Amino acid sequence: MKLKKNLVSIILNCYNGEKYLKEALSSVIAQTHKNWELIFLDNRSTDNSKIILKSYNNKKFRYFKTPKHLSLYSARNLAIKKTKGKFISFIDSDDIWEKKKLETQLKLFKDPKIGVVYGNLFVKKNETLKKYFNYHLKGGYIYKDLIRNYNIGILTVIIKKKILIKEKKLFNSKYNIIGDFELFIRLSKKYNFHAVQQPVATYRIHGENLSLLKRRLQVKEYKDWYKKNKKNLNDEEQSIISKKIINAEFIRLKFEKNFFKTINFFFKKKQYLLSIKNIAILISPRFVLEKYMLFA
Repeated sequence: MKLKKNLVSIILNCYNGEKYLKEALSSVIAQTHKNWELIFLDNRSTDNSKIILKSYNNKKFRYFKTPKHLSLYSARNLAIKKTKGKFISFIDSDDIWEKKKLETQLKLFKDPKIGVVYGNLFVKKNETLKKYFNYHLKGGYIYKDLIRNYNIGILTVIIKKKILIKEKKLFNSKYNIIGDFELFIRLSKKYNFHAVQQPVATYRIHGENLSLLKRRLQVKEYKDWYKKNKKNLNDEEQSIISKKIINAEFIRLKFEKNFFKTINFFFKKKQYLLSIKNIAILISPRFVLEKYMLFA
């Protein structure tokens, strides 16, 4: 497979993303792998996002506007249908890619068995930049690993488009928060994954992606996913997901800054929450938890 000749379709779903958009676009342009297209899906933005995009006058940028404001995963599904590449990747308007991201990850597709490549990432808050995962990321058929410890950031992923086409559905558009989780759990049952150990992208932490509304919705969506998939999970997997939901609910309460509700929930569910990590969460201030929250 002559990977240099393979077109990578990069999806950027944008809704009022002007604040950080230039950094995201510049990191795409800086890629050492030059055969790419950017599918810029304007999800009815009311800010200067379109003006910023057009100012680059880049022929690789393909601009589309949604007929109405769509949910995140409906927008991503629409964008996928616009792609021309053999590979699909994702960047949001507040993300940043390392310049060798595409080049490094595409090399791993020399093995024809590989369907998805993901990688480590940096987390950035203000001017502080930290490597997120400090352990070895698994490759192969990693379904069981992802159930135990979901650790895929969509900004790090490259997917063979043909495996998405084979799926009966792309992203589940009924979800607003856990659509990535739902898709990659589903793909990990069928396809071989590979991981790049070094960070290939940067996820920016800010107020919008840590909102309490999103935390409440996350818990609700995990419960919905569990209800629909419980019959396909063995006893161990059911236990893991149940604990994950309880943990997410515990952290949501902590972020709501209601100390008494958090304490009450902790002791009601202490058989699940009684660990050094959760005791640390209970007594830690919110800013200490923000890095942990990314995949909680």
